[in-house]
Amino acid sequence: NIVGKGEVDDDLEPEIAEECNSYGAVERVLIHELPEATEELAVRIFVEFKRQESAVKAAIALNGRYFGGRNVKVKFWDYNKFRRFQLT
Repeated sequence: NIVGKGEVDDDLEPEIAEECNSYGAVERVLIHELPEATEELAVRIFVEFKRQESAVKAAIALNGRYFGGRNVKVKFWDYNKFRRFQLT
């Protein structure tokens, strides 16, 4: 819920990668928009780290933090689903 419906732009992915690199090396950032979802849940941002420890550090630091007036909610996603692009 970092951004709402229709607010994803070309700058968002590199901004997320840059922020998350402070917790460890990022493999990739994937942004997935769900048009049928509510405003709060419409945009999901997936960050794949090279090391699991980095993902844990990022989750602890970012969960509950505010970004652009929105409260960030972090949760881990099943890696196999992620690799198959099952993002809903």
